[in-house]
Amino acid sequence: MTTGEQRWVLGLTAAGSVMVALDVLVVAAALTTIRQDLGASIEQLEWTVNAYSLSFAVLMLTAAALGDRWGRRRTFAAGLVLFTVASIGCALATTVPWLIAARTLQGVGAAVVMPLAMSLLSAAFPPERRGWAIGIFSGLTGLAVLGGPMIGGAVTEGLAWQWIFWINVPVGLLAVPLVLRRIPESRGAARRLDPLGAVLATLAVLGLVWGVVRGEASGWTSVEVIGSLLAGALVLLAFLAWESRTDQPMVPLALFRNHAFSAGNAAGFFLSAALLGAVFFLNQYLQVQLGSGPLEAGLQLLPWTVTLFLVAPVAGRLVDRYGERPFVVAGLLLQGLGMLWIALIARPDIQYAELVLPLVVAGCGVSMAMPAAQSAGVASLPRASVGTASGVYAMLRQLGGVAGVAVAAAAFAGAGGYTAFSAGITRAMVVCGVLSLAGALAGLGISARRTVEVRG
Repeated sequence: MTTGEQRWVLGLTAAGSVMVALDVLVVAAALTTIRQDLGASIEQLEWTVNAYSLSFAVLMLTAAALGDRWGRRRTFAAGLVLFTVASIGCALATTVPWLIAARTLQGVGAAVVMPLAMSLLSAAFPPERRGWAIGIFSGLTGLAVLGGPMIGGAVTEGLAWQWIFWINVPVGLLAVPLVLRRIPESRGAARRLDPLGAVLATLAVLGLVWGVVRGEASGWTSVEVIGSLLAGALVLLAFLAWESRTDQPMVPLALFRNHAFSAGNAAGFFLSAALLGAVFFLNQYLQVQLGSGPLEAGLQLLPWTVTLFLVAPVAGRLVDRYGERPFVVAGLLLQGLGMLWIALIARPDIQYAELVLPLVVAGCGVSMAMPAAQSAGVASLPRASVGTASGVYAMLRQLGGVAGVAVAAAAFAGAGGYTAFSAGITRAMVVCGVLSLAGALAGLGISARRTVEVRG
């Protein structure tokens, strides 16, 4: 593949990833307006966010398998079409159930776009340049996630909440024909689909995530929560048993014999858990404690977000030279330090200037760790396994975000919630710091990069 073709692949896959990542948190800034406009309850607002995240998470593995079978470029383009159509549905919604349904469909499109973007990118670049490409891709994707509240606030204040969805439409309409024309087709190893594995994985994830999300509202000892968690765990065991016995598993468990792959996925899970939990609460903290508007709060997070744009590409190049382990461990330690620092100083009379340095520290940390963890989770395997590996990594990262927000929210509510905001944000940021440190510990399991032959 020529350098020009590689640039098209990088640009178009990054565009799809940015569009999908932006919608993870762009809705957060518009929830109050949506509640007033559509008369939504608190639980309905939660599902406006969770419907997207859950469908995004549970369908990634199936989408990656379909891409390997039908062609990654073709499947990626179909995901962009579905995401664009669903965005139109969100923008036209006049009732909350309609909006939740459209957000669910949007999550399905996102589940197709994200893992196939990584697969196409990894297939287009040789190992010696893959870290650099992933660094740029990860930096732009992370910037979109962290920039979601700022962009959502600006659009909601300047136009209307519906426009946070309308802005996806021209991007999708432009990207789809370019993808079909400029990106070469690629496929993974020819394997039969595993519909039973897909169903079991979906039910397991739904059960576990439902239990975590509903824990604080229904009570952690309630029949609903305990039953959901127990059912999810049992179905997960059934999924693992099936995957170990079937000839053509959706997730070859032999992948996890690769220490770099397993450790990279664990580190990516905890990285996303800490990152999204912190973003969710820091944006609210700036608005409630400092009195900032949605747009101003987003701008105040720039010391954090800009580091992703500046540091991630450099870290990606250095990963190619020195390996993933030092950047995963050091990066997550820095992210944890920054979040624990914020927890220490989060008092009612805090001044914004006091937050700048810990935000920079946390941002530099995630910028170092993100491309390195992603590289360890994908580049350590043979090219034929890239599609499946990308799906597993993307799913676990998304699930990490859902779990991080849920656990941080439980800690926040346990400290008094909005009636004692400073105490709540302190506990939430401590949780995010601990999650970061857990990711650093997982990163210690990453060994020197090596290519292995994996048999499913």
